[in-house]
Amino acid sequence: MCQHQPPCPTAESADRESARLMASHPEQGWSLLCNGVLVFEDTGELLPDGQIIAPHRPVGAGRVVTAA
Repeated sequence: MCQHQPPCPTAESADRESARLMASHPEQGWSLLCNGVLVFEDTGELLPDGQIIAPHRPVGAGRVVTAA
Protein backbone atom coordinates (compact mmCIF):
# COMPACT_ATOMS: atom_id res chain seq x y z
CA MET A 1 0.00 0.00 0.00
CA CYS A 2 2.77 2.46 0.91
CA GLN A 3 4.62 4.15 -1.94
CA HIS A 4 7.04 6.13 0.27
CA GLN A 5 10.81 5.62 0.48
CA PRO A 6 11.70 4.35 2.96
CA PRO A 7 8.35 2.55 3.22
CA CYS A 8 6.10 3.06 6.23
CA PRO A 9 5.83 0.26 8.81
CA THR A 10 3.21 -2.34 7.95
CA ALA A 11 -0.05 -2.67 9.86
CA GLU A 12 1.40 -5.79 11.53
CA SER A 13 4.51 -3.97 12.81
CA ALA A 14 4.83 -2.94 16.44
CA ASP A 15 5.55 0.64 15.27
CA ARG A 16 2.54 0.79 12.90
CA GLU A 17 1.43 4.13 14.40
CA SER A 18 4.51 5.85 12.95
CA ALA A 19 3.23 5.47 9.38
CA ARG A 20 2.44 8.67 7.48
CA LEU A 21 -0.91 10.34 7.94
CA MET A 22 -3.10 10.06 4.84
CA ALA A 23 -6.37 11.54 6.10
CA SER A 24 -7.34 13.23 9.33
CA HIS A 25 -10.85 13.87 10.63
CA PRO A 26 -10.39 15.22 14.19
CA GLU A 27 -14.01 16.35 14.26
CA GLN A 28 -14.97 12.67 13.93
CA GLY A 29 -12.13 11.39 16.11
CA TRP A 30 -10.14 9.32 13.62
CA SER A 31 -7.19 9.36 11.22
CA LEU A 32 -6.09 7.04 8.41
CA LEU A 33 -2.44 6.06 8.15
CA CYS A 34 -0.57 5.07 5.00
CA ASN A 35 -0.49 1.42 6.07
CA GLY A 36 -4.31 1.27 6.22
CA VAL A 37 -4.60 1.55 10.00
CA LEU A 38 -7.41 3.69 11.39
CA VAL A 39 -6.29 5.42 14.59
CA PHE A 40 -8.93 6.80 16.92
CA GLU A 41 -8.58 9.72 19.34
CA ASP A 42 -8.97 7.37 22.32
CA THR A 43 -5.78 5.57 21.05
CA GLY A 44 -7.74 2.57 19.81
CA GLU A 45 -7.00 1.22 16.33
CA LEU A 46 -8.69 -0.73 13.55
CA LEU A 47 -6.29 -2.73 11.39
CA PRO A 48 -6.94 -3.38 7.67
CA ASP A 49 -7.78 -7.05 8.39
CA GLY A 50 -10.55 -5.98 10.80
CA GLN A 51 -8.57 -6.66 13.99
CA ILE A 52 -9.39 -4.24 16.80
CA ILE A 53 -6.66 -2.84 19.04
CA ALA A 54 -8.11 -1.60 22.33
CA PRO A 55 -7.27 1.93 23.50
CA HIS A 56 -3.83 2.02 25.10
CA ARG A 57 -3.35 5.37 26.75
CA PRO A 58 -0.33 5.53 29.00
CA VAL A 59 -0.91 5.15 32.74
CA GLY A 60 -1.43 8.55 34.30
CA ALA A 61 -2.76 10.19 31.13
CA GLY A 62 -5.06 13.04 31.92
CA ARG A 63 -3.53 13.84 35.28
CA VAL A 64 -2.80 17.48 35.84
CA VAL A 65 0.26 18.37 37.86
CA THR A 66 0.54 21.85 39.33
CA ALA A 67 3.47 23.54 40.99
CA ALA A 68 3.06 24.55 44.62
